[in-house]
Amino acid sequence: MTEALPVVYLARHGETAWSRSGQHTGRADLPLTEHGEEEARRLGQSLQGLRFAKVFCSPLQRAVCTCDLAGFGAKADRDPDLVEWDYGEYEGRRTDEIRAQRPGWQLFRDGCPGGESLAAIGARADRVVQRLRAVEGNVLLFSSGHILRVLAARWLGLEPAAGQYFFLSTATLSALGYEHELSRPVIRLWNEIREVHS
Repeated sequence: MTEALPVVYLARHGETAWSRSGQHTGRADLPLTEHGEEEARRLGQSLQGLRFAKVFCSPLQRAVCTCDLAGFGAKADRDPDLVEWDYGEYEGRRTDEIRAQRPGWQLFRDGCPGGESLAAIGARADRVVQRLRAVEGNVLLFSSGHILRVLAARWLGLEPAAGQYFFLSTATLSALGYEHELSRPVIRLWNEIREVHS
């Protein structure tokens, strides 16, 4: 029975200069590095053989390029709800720099001055979950780390802050699904780099 239930695959974009340096990259529209492009092509190889009823992508170029290089650009719909967290004044800053001015700072607890609230990113994730659950069949998303982490939390019915517990590396695959029935959402796969199979 489980195999017949739909699966939502989450693909985090490939490496950018800021993801490599640890800088918070929200709305800054950075390109992939050369290594990030290689990671995106590898993601495509990992997804070979899987079929998707819908593909959604953040409109930011790091996700769009990852989607294109993975081979799904032609069928992807760009979804503004999949853009990364707006970090406001902390855009482009590393956690250690922020904590030098604000000791003990945690994104999922404290947010960012001038940026998007946890409630707002949670509301965006809820809209995405609602759209995903309306699709009959498997779905593939290309986006960024923190929005995907909040999305996973909301898929499970957890508070948006629970996204802090779901670490994601660049160019990884994760999968949300169900156990036995649609009323039992689960995480089927998380932060995988190797090839996945349905």
